[in-house]
Amino acid sequence: MRRSTKNVMSAVPEIAGRDAESFAITNLDESYFPTANTIESIALLQACLSTGLLSRAHKLMTDMRLDVHRRIQEMYDARGETDADFAYSPPLKQWTYNAILHAYLAKAAQVEEPTEVQLWISRAWELWYAMMDMGQPKLDPRPDAATIAAMALGVGHLKEMRKYPKDQPGLETLLRAARQLSIPLESVFSSSVIQFGTGEKQEEENVALHPTLPDANIRPDLLLTYFRAAASDIGDQAALHELDHVHNILTDSVQRLEKAEHTPLDPLQSVAQVRPVLKQDPGAADGAQQKPFNLQTLQESLAIMHDARMRVPDLYERQRWLEHSALDAARKRLEHDSEKLEELGLKTGALQSKTLQTWMWEWYQKLEVALTKDLGSMEKQLQMPEANAMDSQLYPFLSLIPPSKMAMIVILELMRMQGVGGVADGIKTTRTLLHIGKAIEAEHHATVINKHPEIFVQARTAQNMLKDRNLINMAMRRDLKAWQERCNEDSLETQIPKWTQVIRARVGSYLVRHLMDIATVHRKEYDRDGDLWEEEQPAFYAAYQYIAGKKLGVIRLNEVVGRRLDKESVRETLHPRHLPMLVPPKPWLTHDSGGYFSVKTSAMRYKDSIEQSSYLRAASENNGLEVVLAGLDVLGNTAWNINKEVFDVVLQVWNSGEELADMPPALTDEPEPERPPPDDIKAKGVYLQRMRQWNLNRASNHSQRCDINYKLEIARSFLGERFYFPHNMDFRGRAYPIPPNLNHIGNDLCRGLLKFADEKPLGKIGLRWLRIHLANVFGYDKASFQEREVFAIDHEHDIIDAAEHPLDGKRWWLHADDPWQCLATCFELYKALKHPEGPEAFPSQLPVHQDGTCNGLQHYAALGGDLHGAKQVNLSGGERPSDVYSGVADLVIAQLKQRASEGDHYATLLEDKVTRKVVKQTVMTTVYGVTFVGAKNQVMRQLVDRGDVPAEELWGTASYLAKVIMDCIGDLFTGANLIQEWLSVSARLIAKSIPPERIEQSMMSYMPRTNSNAGRSGLPALRVGKEQMTSVIWTTALGLPIVQPYRKVKKHQVSTAMQSVFIRDPNQNFEVNPSKQSSAFPPNFIHSLDATHMILTALECQSAGLVFASVHDSYWTHAADIETMSDVIRDTFVRLHSQDILVRLREEFLQRYKGYKIPLSSLTKASMLRSDRDAKKRDTEEVELEAQEITRHTRTSQDSALQAQFVDLADVLPAIPQKGDFDVNEIRRSLYFFS
Repeated sequence: MRRSTKNVMSAVPEIAGRDAESFAITNLDESYFPTANTIESIALLQACLSTGLLSRAHKLMTDMRLDVHRRIQEMYDARGETDADFAYSPPLKQWTYNAILHAYLAKAAQVEEPTEVQLWISRAWELWYAMMDMGQPKLDPRPDAATIAAMALGVGHLKEMRKYPKDQPGLETLLRAARQLSIPLESVFSSSVIQFGTGEKQEEENVALHPTLPDANIRPDLLLTYFRAAASDIGDQAALHELDHVHNILTDSVQRLEKAEHTPLDPLQSVAQVRPVLKQDPGAADGAQQKPFNLQTLQESLAIMHDARMRVPDLYERQRWLEHSALDAARKRLEHDSEKLEELGLKTGALQSKTLQTWMWEWYQKLEVALTKDLGSMEKQLQMPEANAMDSQLYPFLSLIPPSKMAMIVILELMRMQGVGGVADGIKTTRTLLHIGKAIEAEHHATVINKHPEIFVQARTAQNMLKDRNLINMAMRRDLKAWQERCNEDSLETQIPKWTQVIRARVGSYLVRHLMDIATVHRKEYDRDGDLWEEEQPAFYAAYQYIAGKKLGVIRLNEVVGRRLDKESVRETLHPRHLPMLVPPKPWLTHDSGGYFSVKTSAMRYKDSIEQSSYLRAASENNGLEVVLAGLDVLGNTAWNINKEVFDVVLQVWNSGEELADMPPALTDEPEPERPPPDDIKAKGVYLQRMRQWNLNRASNHSQRCDINYKLEIARSFLGERFYFPHNMDFRGRAYPIPPNLNHIGNDLCRGLLKFADEKPLGKIGLRWLRIHLANVFGYDKASFQEREVFAIDHEHDIIDAAEHPLDGKRWWLHADDPWQCLATCFELYKALKHPEGPEAFPSQLPVHQDGTCNGLQHYAALGGDLHGAKQVNLSGGERPSDVYSGVADLVIAQLKQRASEGDHYATLLEDKVTRKVVKQTVMTTVYGVTFVGAKNQVMRQLVDRGDVPAEELWGTASYLAKVIMDCIGDLFTGANLIQEWLSVSARLIAKSIPPERIEQSMMSYMPRTNSNAGRSGLPALRVGKEQMTSVIWTTALGLPIVQPYRKVKKHQVSTAMQSVFIRDPNQNFEVNPSKQSSAFPPNFIHSLDATHMILTALECQSAGLVFASVHDSYWTHAADIETMSDVIRDTFVRLHSQDILVRLREEFLQRYKGYKIPLSSLTKASMLRSDRDAKKRDTEEVELEAQEITRHTRTSQDSALQAQFVDLADVLPAIPQKGDFDVNEIRRSLYFFS
């Protein structure tokens, strides 16, 4: 039974308006917009707790509570009469209180002096009673089940040690509190504080989130005994009955899963190894080649998965092993390589110097010793009164993970960053320090998660429950979200505070400085006289470089190390935690809890935008993201296999080194350009251009080979596996797989290598669509469906030949637009045709696609009711598909032919070179506001790929052709242009606007000045610009808040151990960039629409029982289900566009930006104030007169002259362009809408 998504859409119709008001309120809430100092203090507090620095943690907690209490009291006293239910969410969360209560009692168990025991116990109860205070305002959070569990655990353990004072409150106090707060005792005992938080010893250093100091634990059954005694003492029979129930649960939960004894068969035993990309060894005398560093890293990481497959049958345990073995694998590999070279005596001789791996192993050993020694010294110094302030801030963070891991991380990350550091020779210091600091933070997070196996258990439980009860059951998802938060005390992952950029920079600087101090290489060079010079030199050194007129700090490699490093491929080094998953991803129940189990991942990709983060979090807490997150889960739960038949062919081609089907050759045969005579200046210029292009081609060839090498290594490791791609989305809502290298959004090779893990019999309909799919991937996709089916039938002999003899036959499949997908389809059709029960009974796994026709234009045509545009992009029915790209290509070819006949140089050069593919991207992006420079770059890439335009002519030819294409497009998309202009103008006005409260504050600061000092605009122009902080924000139909991140970024100086660096504080907003806000809004808004359509389609397909995958506007399912999916695609698109999308958008703007003002000084163009398309142009004086007239009518007599210089945004926001006559319901009858 198919469950409709109509209810899903109707559940969120008024989110835009409601969110605008609620978010206005949360602007005052530091929970949503915490300052960098607050975030840094919370991170430092957590680090102190994790590393056992409890005295310092106590002082930090006390200071922060005082500050929070003061702020709450001020807001409570200033509340209005209507604010009866005062609520403020402070930055100090429940987990902070629970953790420090646990730490106090653990410390009491650790110390021996009775007065100290009494001190720490008293501090715990003092904080407890503060939390139990029922007065108003609420200054501290109320205790929850985890709070009671933390207190009970500490008290019970102290009782067991016979150290608990008789004059202190006992467990009976906690029992009464549980009654008062209506907290079931079952919840207390099921808390992870009791179940998991105390049962593990800390293997290395204090790495657990809760400071479980040595022996600071107690068995749950013994704690239960103490609770029973307390309940008996106070005569609480109800509590005794409850504790009996808890006893039964604890008894039943003592179960052990028996692991299988057999060893599984190795599915890779008979599969050939992938031939690695090799690089020239610069130190070898005989031209020997070696495997690049990053490829070895990837292979070592993938070997972990193979070992797990052979040893651990449980998939969840294998996934956990895979995610947590990254650094150990890297360390073992370096150690093994170094030992092997020592055994073979290869430190000298042919290599002439040590290999990169040997150097890195030596650096690692030295750095681990140096860090251990320095951190020990730092710890002693911190006990002294004159301790260094920066060291005291830094030490807790450096103690979160052991020196051995930090040493490995800084070496690996520094080497991986080479070649992608933003400068030609070296890497930017600031970027490097932040990157390494973030890597340390991520490793700490992963270590904490690894110490808490309940994370995997809960994720597995949630996944199974959703699978049993329907993945998109919103009530079930809401219950699971609440359950997860109860289990994890507001989710363990959210209890690990994010570090600020300052912390990351200082941690990164400390580690890089120590590495630079110890990392050396031995260099030997002969001078001109033939004398040998030898010396130890630093492997890395800091320098400065001028870039675009600015002096930037850079970190450079020693030349001898640089020669050892394969720069082109290092940037592609794959982290093992970002491989496909062996089990369904962790469900996205909140905005920051889903995907991988141990890797902290957000549901949205955005770059350090506190504004977007805050809106996303607020929407998540209000259950506003349920539909979108369910859509991500649908995409992530699609199971995949590697297509073994295609992989075997790819591997054979790869290992042969042959150039075939967009696979570059192992050795390029393109001859080096011939050097011209030295006196021919013009020929020398041409030679230099050709030489540059030749070098670019060689580098591109190697880069492509490395990229394919990674894909094949991953594919080989996942042969025979059922695997999944966790998804998240960009800030516009478009979904992407998180694993970066091999996924279905990748190129033709990736798509050819993948197939669904689940199979479905073709049936008559499926067989027809499998044949149509063959025609589509071959490139015969502009014909009717009937013609496409006939095409496949006519080429049946070619299909059979391709399947039986893919490389030694006719190779017909190589003529396809997408050759690897064509070959995969040939294999599938061949197996269907040979099936003993007939082709219709064949269980097919191949994904079959339905692609939109220039999807952006489809949305524009539907928004504007554009009849002409609808026909161009197949919104209205036709006997054959319309192809707007071919239409433009034909116009361009005709134009070029005419100009060539007149002797035009570029037109002559472009004869027979313009195809649909050359013009497609420029046509597609025209409606997104592509600039001429952007169009020229698009065309140039296509011409480079063709390879038939001389290098010296590329720039001029691309510029010429881009202009011709844009001229031919002309008024082809007039309907889309109207809406695009309205979106742009609206965005510019919003970005220029200022909130009314900021106007009032500016007025107050400006009032003391005399009128004679006032400028024409009232406020100084610079001050007005700094007040323009308004981003364009809107809410999609599914409740996803979207914040455009374009601001004028400013950086501030931070002193670090290495040097002063300039970093951007992501927790601070700067004035917006109105130009970028305006130009980016049309494409971003359209992308948010196609993302909404895709999520709706995914949910509907899930309800109908279809397997679903998507690549933006290309939707995939089994061949047998194509017609069902086609109906779903049309239905969801029609229902989406049956709403007044633009009307609702404008209404949201008016509500969200109610009262916002625009300075007259910002209104310099007549287009800013046009209310419709037909308004005539006015000059600047007329615009200002109109603005002043608007202001005059809205002003009261008490307004100052300053207020007269502003216009209300609502008065100038343009009206929506008039909608045309196209009826979106016609889409249901359009065969080729998606085809």
